[in-house]
Amino acid sequence: MREAVIVEALRTPMGRHSGILKDLRTDDLGAYIIAKLVEKTGIDKESIEDVYFGCTNQAGEDSRNVARNAALLAGLPYTVPGSTVNRLCGSGLEAINQAGRAVETEHGDLYIAGGVERKTSGGIGESKE
Repeated sequence: MREAVIVEALRTPMGRHSGILKDLRTDDLGAYIIAKLVEKTGIDKESIEDVYFGCTNQAGEDSRNVARNAALLAGLPYTVPGSTVNRLCGSGLEAINQAGRAVETEHGDLYIAGGVERKTSGGIGESKE
């Protein structure tokens, strides 16, 4: 079995509930990270197999396929698919695990994976930072 490795890791700033980042869409933040990741690593956009993003609270704008939209907004080719995973608090890690399993089982060589979240309201299981 092949070994999957993380080549580079980036993140956006962490915000507070109803803070300065509240008006930014999750797919825009995801697109920013994808674009910076491609720029920093120099990877060929055409060689990316898939984009996996976890998103816990898929409501309103987040109810779309955030991974696919972020990939397109980042300028990845339309041939690169995107899949959004919801496993509540473990969504981002699940997305990374899915990409790792795909590499290990030889379904592809290069994936982008991570998680996005936007706290728009307080509720059960949500923290108000």
